[in-house]
Amino acid sequence: MSALENRPVFLNLLKIRQPVTAVLSILHRVSGVVMVFLLPGFVYLLSLSLRDQAGFDQVVGLLNSFPVKILAVMLCWVFAHHLLAGLRFLMLDFDIGVERAVARRTAWLVHAAAAILALFSAGLLFHTGIAF
Repeated sequence: MSALENRPVFLNLLKIRQPVTAVLSILHRVSGVVMVFLLPGFVYLLSLSLRDQAGFDQVVGLLNSFPVKILAVMLCWVFAHHLLAGLRFLMLDFDIGVERAVARRTAWLVHAAAAILALFSAGLLFHTGIAF
């Protein structure tokens, strides 16, 4: 009977409630990976836009489409989140905000500020009619 009690326990990571600081750390890493994977696409679009007028017009037409604008808003969130979380982790490296309550508060602040910046960019892209 004791052999059954010592069996490994299956942990369902989706059912475990992570603290906000852990979620921030995970999203910081994910946003960094997303930026690295998107870098070749950005370089391609830049090279296409610099090649000639037709390539520039093709890139502008692509960037003015609705799905790409949605993607641009998500990318603004990725950039904002990665930057703000990186600054927060840099402050933690200097022992600023390492107390549990302060760390929790700054983690929520990073989440909120990144969402606000993404919503602000969505407003700029969709409501003011700014074209790339």
